Amino acid sequence: MQKREPVLGPEVLVNLQPGDGPLHAQLELSLREQVRSGRLAPGARLPSSRALAAELGVSRGVVLEAYGQLVAEGYLVASQGAPTRVAGGAGSELAPLAARLPQPRYTYRFDPALPDLAAFPRDRWLRSLRAALRDAQYEALGHADPRGAPELRNALMGYLGRARGAAPEPEHTVVCAGFTQGFGLLCSSLRGRGIERIAIEDPGWAQHRLIAEGHGLEPIPIPVDAEGADVGALAACGCETVVVTPAHQFPTGVVMSSERRAALLGWAEEVDGLIVEDDYDSELRYDRGPVGALQGLAPERVCHIGSVSKRLVPSLRLGWVLCPSWLTGELTFAKGLADGGTAVIEQLALADFIVRGELDRHLRRMRIRYRRRRETAVAALATALPRARVTGAAAGLYVHAALGDDFNEAAALRAAAAAGVWVDGVAAHRAPGGRGAGVLIGYANLAETAIARGVALLGAAIASADG
Repeated sequence: MQKREPVLGPEVLVNLQPGDGPLHAQLELSLREQVRSGRLAPGARLPSSRALAAELGVSRGVVLEAYGQLVAEGYLVASQGAPTRVAGGAGSELAPLAARLPQPRYTYRFDPALPDLAAFPRDRWLRSLRAALRDAQYEALGHADPRGAPELRNALMGYLGRARGAAPEPEHTVVCAGFTQGFGLLCSSLRGRGIERIAIEDPGWAQHRLIAEGHGLEPIPIPVDAEGADVGALAACGCETVVVTPAHQFPTGVVMSSERRAALLGWAEEVDGLIVEDDYDSELRYDRGPVGALQGLAPERVCHIGSVSKRLVPSLRLGWVLCPSWLTGELTFAKGLADGGTAVIEQLALADFIVRGELDRHLRRMRIRYRRRRETAVAALATALPRARVTGAAAGLYVHAALGDDFNEAAALRAAAAAGVWVDGVAAHRAPGGRGAGVLIGYANLAETAIARGVALLGAAIASADG
């Protein structure tokens, strides 16, 4: 008959020092202080007297005496046949609070960066997680390649080539924890090469500027017009690197024209430059098919960064960098130094999710849903905020509503917040001194009825601020 290992139950950190007084008194003091400080929370289960005595190397009587005294003082509760626990309400008022989800401050939150969180296909993702755990080789559970699991890099090669017209090579693909990490690693590598400045779109996603600054690069604003980033202004600024959102410019929503794309690639060849392509939501196009990735046209001139944040949910923290071959070594080293590599089980799950076609099916479902929500938002804006001019393609997770140079955006956002509506303003994504006010109506994570009510409330709040 096989001998079974004893189940000792929960553990507590206690150090007893022979010669520092009676052992039961030391144990009482240690447990009492842990209850008072909150390290042992009300209701927490303690080890049995026999298990704790064995762990501490003392007689069971020492533990029984300490437990009995703490029960008498009201710190612990014990009953026949039940485990000893910390008494409810025990501890000081200064005990640390357990982590909690933040309470929502706003009735309507129009976040342009959030997909429909409730639509995340949990059952299908769970199936992929189970497959990853079931099929993973033992070697995959050890120290992995910092570039990422080969299974995911191969799956991305097929998916991005088919859906985005990219030209990924698994050997030059680095899996990362979302766009933020991927772009940060790139900025660090560029700074190590002696690059000091990087061109960014104006207006453009504020994180581009913040990440660049945080890694020692000076962001240089480049104006955006109806065709995308102004390549003439880019050439005049003297930068050798630029970050763009060509498939769906953030925040204006415009799509870079074919002429402008050709000019941008020509600029990169002429100055031996690098284009950083932020491909954040390109599959979410509702009026026509998505435009192809720049990286597919010039893999050695474009560093393409994407993630599942808009495609699935941000909390998965999974992204990818399609590197020019001359940058792969540096980015791989930087990734390994940063965290040793992205969590492998989640990578294997995403690979399975892609290969089984679940990502394609999810995006097809979401395009139908998001199209309806966008139409609701545009119609609600026409009624509640008639001065707003919707710009850009029918795509993505938000509507850009331009409100003109004379509009007091800051006052409007304050009035909206007071009415229980959170909305992002364009000013946060402009360079200092930039002109042109507007709001970004993120509709993806709200039901159509909520979008209509929230936009109506927003319009009323802005009207009151104008008055």
